[in-house]
This record gives sequence, C-alpha cells and structure tokens, in this order.
Amino acid sequence: MFFWDPTMILLIPALIISLWAQAKVQSTFHKYLRVPAVSRLSGAAVARNLLNGNGAGHVKVEMTSGHLSDHYDPRTRTIRLSPEVFQGSSLAALGVAAHEAGHALQHEHGYFPLELRNNFAPVAQFGSNLAFPILFIGLILGYTNFAIWGVYLFAAVVLFQIITLPVEFNASQRAIALLESGGYLAKNEVQPTKRVLDAAALTYVAAAITAVLTLLRFMLLTRFFGGDDRN
Repeated sequence: MFFWDPTMILLIPALIISLWAQAKVQSTFHKYLRVPAVSRLSGAAVARNLLNGNGAGHVKVEMTSGHLSDHYDPRTRTIRLSPEVFQGSSLAALGVAAHEAGHALQHEHGYFPLELRNNFAPVAQFGSNLAFPILFIGLILGYTNFAIWGVYLFAAVVLFQIITLPVEFNASQRAIALLESGGYLAKNEVQPTKRVLDAAALTYVAAAITAVLTLLRFMLLTRFFGGDDRN
C-alpha cells in the first residue's frame, strides 16, 4: 500500500516533464552540435579566452569523459568539458563551454546564489540520502512525527533545486553576453546558441518541479498513512 497509493499520481507530471526536458536538451544539443561556428574556435579555446579576459586565468580547463558531462568544479576551480565540447567548434560546443566559464566567473566574482548553493550542497546531499529511509520507517512503524523528519530533510533538497535555478540562468546569460561582446559569435549565431542553453536550463526547471511534487507527495503520505504516534 505504501508503494501504490493515490499520491503517486503526483509523480506522473513530474516524469512527463523530466522526460520532455531531457529529450529537448538532447535534440537541441545534437542539432547545433552539427552547426560549426564562424569563429572556428574550439570550446576549450573559448573557455580559456573568456577566463583569461575576465580575471580568472588561474581556472583550469580540462577534458573529461562522457556525454553532456560538462561542469565547473568549484573545489578545484576546474572546468571539465566533454570531448565534443572541448574539441568541437560547433555552436553547441561554444555555448556549453561559455556557460561553464560563466560558472567559474560567478565563483571568481563572489556571485551570492552560487556561494549559497555551494555551501548548501552538503545539507541537500544529507537530506537526499536520509529523507526516504526516515519517511519509510516512520510510516511503516506508525511514528508520524519521525516520518515528518523525512519531509523536513527532503525540503532541503527542494530548496537546493530552487537555489540552483538563478545560478544556471545567470551563467547562461553571462555566456551569451560574453560570446557576443567578444566576437565569438556572428549576429545570426546568437539565437541558435541561446536555444542550446535554454534547452539545458529546462532540465533544472524540471528537476525543481519534480522535487516540489515529491515533497508534496511526502507531506500527503505522512497525513494519509501516518499512524498514531508512539513516541
């Protein structure tokens, strides 16, 4: 009964939104991965130039394995780009590389939402690991007050996802502005590159919506299936 309950209907829109966002980012990325940028510069070269030109020349740019595995590591101040972005000179490669450079510049310039997200990440990870087990044990044993702690812990995950949104949006805005002002994109290349970053942003929006709906489901579970407290 715990696994098949009326609250599971909340997961249906979350699943649909997540699948749609993933399909959108994959299709958009692959579409513009085949469109070479006029500048012919690689993603690695663009990231390096943007960092050097904005006071972050100490940030490393490395190639990493995987597909769409691009990220900025604030602990080591390293941008890691997938092979198609690191070596590629497509509009998709330049957009993604500039986006990660945007994160590095956020870090360099003390962008508050990024600092907040980085500091909150361990709390969110702790909540993600323990929320479901605590909720499950509490509901099975009828300890509603104990189960509610699972809800509180998962609320940290939701907050982390919400904090992530302005961080990602700002990095994309920085990327487009830097690419355009630096002459890395022709005028007719700006909108296609923006589409790549907008599609990527949808995955973060989908993750936030999924987290909110999951939290709502957890709250309903404690109400519907929580027994009398024995604490």
